[in-house]
Amino acid sequence: MGEMSEIVRTGRKFDQVLEGARKVFMADGFEGASVDDIARVAGVSKATLYSYFPDKRLLFMEVAGTECGVMADQMLARIDDTRPAREVLTAAARHVIRFTLSRLAQQVFRLSVAERERFPELGRAYYAGGPVRVRERIGAYLSCAAARGELAIDDIPMAAEQFSELCKVKLWPRAVFGIQSKFSEQEIDEVVQQAVDMFLARYGA
Repeated sequence: MGEMSEIVRTGRKFDQVLEGARKVFMADGFEGASVDDIARVAGVSKATLYSYFPDKRLLFMEVAGTECGVMADQMLARIDDTRPAREVLTAAARHVIRFTLSRLAQQVFRLSVAERERFPELGRAYYAGGPVRVRERIGAYLSCAAARGELAIDDIPMAAEQFSELCKVKLWPRAVFGIQSKFSEQEIDEVVQQAVDMFLARYGA
């Protein structure tokens, strides 16, 4: 088993470590965050912190995985299988785009790519905790919309993947390559609209 799966995720101090790390990583990023600062904010000793997470990368990915799960849950809670496709997909696209453009998502992506040879479980844990869950839920909605005749889709998993990729158009490459760090509501709305329009042009019944 890998290091991520061997972490003991129980106890009051574990929760303290995770919350302290979340605050420090959000404020300083992965590179800027120090173990001393995390231990201080968490209110634990460095020995306690290391007993849970012997490597800062593992702690960062645990925080990232937790945050991805929270954001995924927030988006999934807003999906109502009975609502029209355009309405649901517009809300989903906006949520996906905001998350992929967030500082946390960008840091996780860069770290996962940089450390993929030494720590392959880092990227896998992040991918399973956020993107996979979101795509599975979107796929479940697409199945419902197809069953009632609103959409015509033969390959639901592929369609869910395509929708997620449409949400990355234009803005995500600019963010990940450091070309642009702030995005206006107008820029986000444009990508949302185009993603939904193109998806429905392909799969609308």
